[in-house]
Amino acid sequence: MNKLLIVGTVAYDAIETPFGKTDKILGGAATYIGLSASHFNVKSAIVSVVGDDFSQEYLDLLSSKNIDISGIEIVKEGKTFFWSGLYHNDLNSRDTLDTQLNVLADFNPIVPEDFKDSDVIMLGNLHPNIQISVLDQLTSKPKLVVLDTMNFWMDCALEELKQVLKRVDVLTINDEEARQLSGEYSLVKAAEIIHTMGPKYVVIKKGEHGALLFNNDQVFFAPALPLKEVFDPTGAGDTFAGGFSGYLAQQGNVSFNNMKNAIIHGSNLASFCVEKFGTQRMESLEKEEVNARLQQFKMLTQFDIELAQ
Repeated sequence: MNKLLIVGTVAYDAIETPFGKTDKILGGAATYIGLSASHFNVKSAIVSVVGDDFSQEYLDLLSSKNIDISGIEIVKEGKTFFWSGLYHNDLNSRDTLDTQLNVLADFNPIVPEDFKDSDVIMLGNLHPNIQISVLDQLTSKPKLVVLDTMNFWMDCALEELKQVLKRVDVLTINDEEARQLSGEYSLVKAAEIIHTMGPKYVVIKKGEHGALLFNNDQVFFAPALPLKEVFDPTGAGDTFAGGFSGYLAQQGNVSFNNMKNAIIHGSNLASFCVEKFGTQRMESLEKEEVNARLQQFKMLTQFDIELAQ
């Protein structure tokens, strides 16, 4: 069984959308990535940090999904990373109400011995120095290193981010971030610039409008499944990343053509994530539901073109 190493936050979130609000619930990039990747036949582990205020129930949930949690450090008398956000009516924009780094401020990641030779590395959204530290601990070259980042690190740690980019194969960011990182408005030109920074593949996420995959002159577009209701978009991008990296880790095939399938699997799982608050939908998601919706994606994207005579 191939190995997937997931690096990112395990956190508490408090979320408010037009449809309701929550107190502290389970969140964090690594959490969403792990729950999504658990739908594939891979041996996965999370590297993260929490305080001793973090619920054992949540750790048990991750373990129940066959995720190795030995790389999640628990800091005694520490408080878990906390984020609070308010989504606007269109759900495409949000205000961050509160961010408390807590134990994340001094996080020194330790990769479990059994995962230092992982086939696929999924570097979730964290400070670039933490991502570099993880790469430095590996004992063999992975088949694929995937990096997710955001505009915050482009603003305050751009040079460190550029160092990470030199060492990754795939970068996943949204369209706004791609434009900021490259300085180009055209996403095609943006991908060209990002290629020169290191990544062979660039995945640009466009939310409800799907995702683009670039590899030099090759381009692939995957739509997002039209949904009747979107309840909470928190974690959708991380869920996409988990499906993308989990599928590739299971397959062991990291070609451009197989990445097309990986993007569909990632988009498929992300379409479930937004149906309930936080991780609720992903916690109970069954294989039959996943496969049924994959068929919907197939019907949405496959057709025969008849050329005009």
